Amino acid sequence: MATPLLYILPSGELSGTERMAIRTLQHLADSFDGVIVAPPGPVHAHASQCGLRSESFRSSAGLARLLWRAARREPELAVASLDLSQAFLVVLAQALGRARVRHLHIVRGGSDERLSYGYKRLLQPFPVAFVAVSDFVRERLVAHGVDAARISVVENFIEPSAVAWRPVFREAGVRRVLMLSRLDRIKRAGLLLQAVRSHPALGAMQFDLYGSGEQEAELRAAAAGLPNVTLHGFRADAAGQLRSSDLLVHTCAEEPFGLVVLEAFAAGVPVLVPNAGGAGGLVRHGETGFHYAANDPDALADALQALQSAPAALLNAVVANARAELSDRFHPARLAQRYRDLLQPRG
Repeated sequence: MATPLLYILPSGELSGTERMAIRTLQHLADSFDGVIVAPPGPVHAHASQCGLRSESFRSSAGLARLLWRAARREPELAVASLDLSQAFLVVLAQALGRARVRHLHIVRGGSDERLSYGYKRLLQPFPVAFVAVSDFVRERLVAHGVDAARISVVENFIEPSAVAWRPVFREAGVRRVLMLSRLDRIKRAGLLLQAVRSHPALGAMQFDLYGSGEQEAELRAAAAGLPNVTLHGFRADAAGQLRSSDLLVHTCAEEPFGLVVLEAFAAGVPVLVPNAGGAGGLVRHGETGFHYAANDPDALADALQALQSAPAALLNAVVANARAELSDRFHPARLAQRYRDLLQPRG
């Protein structure tokens, strides 16, 4: 009988984090009995549609009971946690139960340095293996005192056919630019608006921003008077807009990973990202995408202007290279094997 793998999620929503958890369990189904463990929300229905079991909890006490029962019932148990407090509940269940537990704490990063990276070192006295979703996240963990030898980097992945394919470029230049992002301060979407406002040469390009967040009202006000900028708010099918876009732009220099960049790779859409952070690390400038100097609206504007006249051959070559990268560096089977290796019992 396959070892249960409980993937604990802090939220029951259905964003990139939850989809990545389900995708991971699907690719480990030949080795583990994957179970999504999350608060109530749409992730449970999606897990069921993907052929996975799920269990729900409404409080920390409810999660603790669920983990304790599993640790008492099973001889072997694998657990993936994301949230620090939930990770400590796994540690407690491991101490009280009879199961031999292999516990991965997956670090995704975030806007608060201490919460996202600094406090993770509190798990070091316990039998927990750390997984960073990018080299950038690994560097931040080490900077905050986590032992580098205990951190493995396993990048996120998507299926190469996950998004509808954009037709090849037949004319030079990009015209429609897309941003898919939460509209929170750390995402720095305002950087794009600054670039457009201060560089009239970008007036011939159309900018479509999809997403919601704490900064949405402020950004809508900032976009007033920019007829070529449209904020569409949150739409569940926003990734489908890639097929009709010429470029995906990303503005967060502290991005832990940037799953949307892989979605653009899959859709055949070139990407323009900062030369810093996890998103920057996904792209080789001029080969699989394009960089600009992070947090510099003028550098972003200059890069956009250059892409306005980029030859179709260059854009198509970048798309082809990115697609190959998706099938190699980000191949689901290869990265799932990394998780499989880390989850094998030791000793």
